[in-house]
Amino acid sequence: MYMNIVVGIPTVGRAAILQETRSDILRQTRMPDRIIVCGAKPADVEGAEKAASSVQVLLTSPGLPRQRNAILDAAGDADVVIFFDDDFLPHPDYIEAVAALMAADPAVVVVTGAVLADGIGGPGLTVEEGRGILAEHTIPTKPNVRNVFSGYGCNMALRLPPMQQNGLRFDERLPLYGWQEDVDLSRRLARFGTVVASEAACGVHLGVKSGRNSGVRLGYSQVANPIYLARKRFGYPPFRALHHIAKNVAMNIARATWPEPYVDRRGRLKGNFLAFRDWLAGRMIPERILDL
Repeated sequence: MYMNIVVGIPTVGRAAILQETRSDILRQTRMPDRIIVCGAKPADVEGAEKAASSVQVLLTSPGLPRQRNAILDAAGDADVVIFFDDDFLPHPDYIEAVAALMAADPAVVVVTGAVLADGIGGPGLTVEEGRGILAEHTIPTKPNVRNVFSGYGCNMALRLPPMQQNGLRFDERLPLYGWQEDVDLSRRLARFGTVVASEAACGVHLGVKSGRNSGVRLGYSQVANPIYLARKRFGYPPFRALHHIAKNVAMNIARATWPEPYVDRRGRLKGNFLAFRDWLAGRMIPERILDL
């Protein structure tokens, strides 16, 4: 059965990297039916529409969940939407692997691929480094599919019909960078099927640092967003929220004195404490970061 597959790329402030990612997508062994790129201003998507007739460019207000939703709306009657971060380089067989898996098992509603290297936890990877890692990687003969708690937003395929039938969208109350919007959507969609990871679909997340939020805003979201999602009671357990918060706050405290040059640890820690203050005062909401 042929599947209509759309690739969606939300982006802000990374037009040069976006062109590299788009270039790799256009070398897939199974081409997407469309590529939808959504930015917040014309400079974000500069040159994107010149790549191929299958590329559609959108502009909407900034915010990762809002941009993802704009892509979902534009996808129309597609069967699958694969979201790539603008700095995720997919293996040439990525889309082919997702298409085969979702066609073979209609119960699968989310597929997330293996991240061969993730620059988000370090200074980031160059495009050349990412492509070198992909060139040396051999796809396993067996896809090694396993159930997982959620998809990873940098590379996440969603089956669209159950989302449309049940009115599922990304939560736009998680502003700007989103932070856990991928987990939230995965858990709500998991009520209608299975969420899996496959090693046959893989890529490299460069973890480019440009275009990201301030440390203070991110630190606030590290506390506010998990608590907000746990309160929604849609499959995001409170113990997971508390574990997530504790892990991030502990790391910010440990590294605040000697922070990594590519991470605003002190800003994140300040954001953590602002969120705790608002939590105790009963006024902590994810949207508060817009005022910080």
